[in-house]
Amino acid sequence: MGGGLAVVGLVAGLFVLRRPLAMSAPACLAGRWHGCLDTFNGVVLVTLAAVPSALLVAWVAARRRRAAGAESAWRRSLAEVGMVHGTVPFLWLTMMPGGAAGVVPGRVSLVPLRDLVTMGTLGIAGNLLVFASLGFFAPMRFPALASVPRVLALGAGCSVLVETAQYVLRLDRVSSVDDVLVNAAGAGLAALASRSWWATTAPPDPSERPLRVPARAG
Repeated sequence: MGGGLAVVGLVAGLFVLRRPLAMSAPACLAGRWHGCLDTFNGVVLVTLAAVPSALLVAWVAARRRRAAGAESAWRRSLAEVGMVHGTVPFLWLTMMPGGAAGVVPGRVSLVPLRDLVTMGTLGIAGNLLVFASLGFFAPMRFPALASVPRVLALGAGCSVLVETAQYVLRLDRVSSVDDVLVNAAGAGLAALASRSWWATTAPPDPSERPLRVPARAG
């Protein structure tokens, strides 16, 4: 159910963004920084183009785990690759400097729900997706995170680090408590979508063999 909804959402998003993504294609294909990796459309296009490579990495890791006798090899490998592939691009976008980066001092907004009005629908949707992949895949890989409150705490903690980095690096962005709340909510909602695949127990490590104590004679 959750996987089907994720696919439908992805297809709908691609349909909406088809024209902006096509506009960034020439710059990305030419390997130009400007117009590709410094724009939202370019980063999304590169991320989508890298999906086959990410799946190949997950497949190789799963084969190695199966050869070693590990359980849930494909789920664990896919979760590891998914966390990285789905989170790094959004972190890249959130750390992009503004037009006055390094000039204006860092700005902080600590009043909850005040910035939601200025975010707009697109801004809220983007913030929900920042740690969505982390929330979706982390409980599949780590049994200790197989809990919505823990995923919410993970999303909030990671978001606090991002907001702090934006302030310290003077990226001409507003470090807002609302960003933390929406990012954490996105991670929690994504975790609910993958709930049926959560890892509830830690799989045994094939490299750890039980110690055999020789029996005493007599």
